[in-house]
Amino acid sequence: MSQILDGKEISKHIKEELTSKVKTCMIKPSIAVVQVGEEASTTPYVNAISKTANEIGINFRLFQYAFDTKEREIINKIVELNNDEYVDGIIVQLPLPNGMSTKRIVNAIDVSKDIDGLTDKNIARFYTNRKCFIPCPAQAVMELLRLSEIEVNGKHVVMIGRSHLIGKPLAQLLMKKDATVTICHSKTENLQQITTIADIIITATGQKDLIKENMIKEGAIIIDIGNTKENEKTYGDVKFDEVSKKAAYLTKASDGIGPMTVIMLLKNVIECYNNKITSK
Repeated sequence: MSQILDGKEISKHIKEELTSKVKTCMIKPSIAVVQVGEEASTTPYVNAISKTANEIGINFRLFQYAFDTKEREIINKIVELNNDEYVDGIIVQLPLPNGMSTKRIVNAIDVSKDIDGLTDKNIARFYTNRKCFIPCPAQAVMELLRLSEIEVNGKHVVMIGRSHLIGKPLAQLLMKKDATVTICHSKTENLQQITTIADIIITATGQKDLIKENMIKEGAIIIDIGNTKENEKTYGDVKFDEVSKKAAYLTKASDGIGPMTVIMLLKNVIECYNNKITSK
């Protein structure tokens, strides 16, 4: 049976460290979340940010707008938050409603407060090896591997998914650690031939039961970032009961990367706060 990589448990230790840091702050660090409408798939994430922020001692501010809100109103709020010295980090909860430009709205965030690492300026800094914020899901995977003492140097990693939030930045981070990375996606042919030779498989497609036992080699490491809801239950990309018999390490859909992603986001808030203090 696989050893479970428990992101929920690991995140507790990081949360304790962050709580201790916040206690030394003169003013509480603050995060602002801009949410347009309420998507069933994203609201639990916002709730998790709120809950964890309060536990750490970070001030959480939520700005909710109706689906039919004008794009300019959202951007004006972000500019206002950019200029608010008591707001350290800002995120726009994605996805946005159809008809709204994600690029325009996200790029309204000041790069110094872009804790999700999604503005064009932050992305450019990331791919040119300059100081920046890294998209939190990718950051969470790297931290989970590091704290679980899983070495990626020289390993063949198959990344399934090529999104700007997870797949692409994660591939870049892994290559910086000298892993050999193969990126697969919806147009990839013969996926099974590729995954069966991988030392590490990281999957982020939202396709339930995509990865089965016959698609991995004995002793592989599987990181499941997929998230699919069916009948109020969360499923990952991995058919857990099958794959757990063969993999050396495996995450669970509910307790794997999700809790780590929230913690990385709040860690970035504290970094923003510290950057602001040292720049004064």
